[in-house]
Amino acid sequence: MKKIAFLFAGQGAQYVGMGKDLYESFPESKAVFDKADQVLGFSISELCFAGPLEKLTQTRNCQPAILTASIAALAAFKLAVSYELSLPAGEAGAVSYVAGLSLGEYSALVAAEAISFEDAVCLVRRRGEFMEEAAQNKPGRMLSIIGLGLDKVKEICSQANTEVANINCPGQIVISGGIKEIEAAAKVAQDFGAKRIVALEVSGAFHSSFMKEASDKLAGELEKIKINPPKIPIVSNVTAKPVTKAEEIKDNLIKQVACSVLWDDSIKFILSKNVTTFFEFGPGKILKGLMRRIDEKAEVINIEKKEDIQKGVMENAS
Repeated sequence: MKKIAFLFAGQGAQYVGMGKDLYESFPESKAVFDKADQVLGFSISELCFAGPLEKLTQTRNCQPAILTASIAALAAFKLAVSYELSLPAGEAGAVSYVAGLSLGEYSALVAAEAISFEDAVCLVRRRGEFMEEAAQNKPGRMLSIIGLGLDKVKEICSQANTEVANINCPGQIVISGGIKEIEAAAKVAQDFGAKRIVALEVSGAFHSSFMKEASDKLAGELEKIKINPPKIPIVSNVTAKPVTKAEEIKDNLIKQVACSVLWDDSIKFILSKNVTTFFEFGPGKILKGLMRRIDEKAEVINIEKKEDIQKGVMENAS
């Protein structure tokens, strides 16, 4: 039987209308959105379904919105395919690993039953607020560098006084830093022969030392919630290794805000364990695109809309 991993989308995948057909088609998905509205104290569902995009894209809104849409997709899918996530990893029908890109790590933790959905959606709302506050206090930007290896990007960072933020896949690395420093890094990257340089539409220098303030505040919030040992090993953004203890999860979530996201290494670790099939939950197909650059033979099935649930059932039965 093929081995399976679940992947969860991160910030940047959002769009107006995400999750709407799941809400209208599956009571389980509707219940997730309704619960999010209740615990947040405002209608995150209306923001997901109708926007406006400018408000949805704000970090404090985007993070709970993507988590809610991702878990709504998971809820419908689990019922449809009768996955038993409580089975020990490796047993027939079980999911071997879960992982999420940055924000998506919180959705992965919900899937692994390490954190309740209610705690997670409130936590990422606060996380988004902390990140916005840190960005206001210490303004910065992020830049995606396409077509250069990690060694070259590290050299760029050294010259321009910036930091590696996301190692997404071979030839796609994101850096963070001050506004002037990122502008300087873009020029150095051009000189180094980068194929493309893309300024990211985010409010700050995420996954860098610029987020130390947010990391410290998040640590306080994490003390307030219960974290359980995950029922499925979760591959951490910080270490690219599986985490199975509650205290490790908390420590990694604190570090994650201000540390590099090791997505490329995380996926390569999962692949090394003979996982061949991945289900990507949440809006967009960003993780599927990254997988093509990491291992084009790996199968990634997107679970985002009603038709994806139906396709997922067929794929699981085959």
